[in-house]
Amino acid sequence: MSIKSFLQIIILCLIGFIISIVYLKYFKTENNIVEEVGLSENNLISKTEELKNKIIELESKNNELKDKIEKSESKNKKENIKIKDEKKSKKENTKKEVKEKKTETKEIINKEIKNLVKDVEYTSVDQKGNRFYLLANSGKTNKDNKNILDLENVRGEINSDNRATIYITSDYAHYNSENLNSKFYKNVIINYEDKRITCINFDINMETNKAIAYNKVVVTDPKSIMKAGIVEFDLKTKDININPEKAETEIEVVTN
Repeated sequence: MSIKSFLQIIILCLIGFIISIVYLKYFKTENNIVEEVGLSENNLISKTEELKNKIIELESKNNELKDKIEKSESKNKKENIKIKDEKKSKKENTKKEVKEKKTETKEIINKEIKNLVKDVEYTSVDQKGNRFYLLANSGKTNKDNKNILDLENVRGEINSDNRATIYITSDYAHYNSENLNSKFYKNVIINYEDKRITCINFDINMETNKAIAYNKVVVTDPKSIMKAGIVEFDLKTKDININPEKAETEIEVVTN
């Protein structure tokens, strides 16, 4: 074999080898690309499924949150309605109480006005012929005793044919229509003959024909001023008996 032939054979072998290598690399690369494409498609599907699951999970959470919000709003709405109803009920009860109090006050005022009498005048005569006149600017029935009349700005007279008249004035008095007894009180002034008696209380008992002045009694006449505890009047004889408040207390007399 010649050198030329040998070289040709070697060259052909090299060419075949090169072609084989190129062919193998081409098909391997193609297989790798196919595998990579397959892997990419699998990854894409997996990620798509994962994303889809996440979306479903988010939608579920969103629905749960939406339900909670709706329940909370519904609860708040019910509570607001309840609060409004309570306020409305309370307001109505307050209005009702105010109305009832106004009605009650009005009834009391009307009752007092109804019981109030202007320009009161009473006259009575005992068996001895003593006449008792009682006048007042106003009077109303006592709340504890219907037989008693509470009088204001009172003037009274006790007179007879044989003795001088006893004149009485006071800020207030109780007159008992059942037994005709009277109780004068506060700023009481009694004028009889030449005597002027001031005191806080003056009680007249028509059953016993006695009258008593007591509490800070001062008797004044033209000759003296006497401070005593009690002054008794006998309505039959018109005699006056001046006594100390206590047995051991002396009557204080100041002469002019």
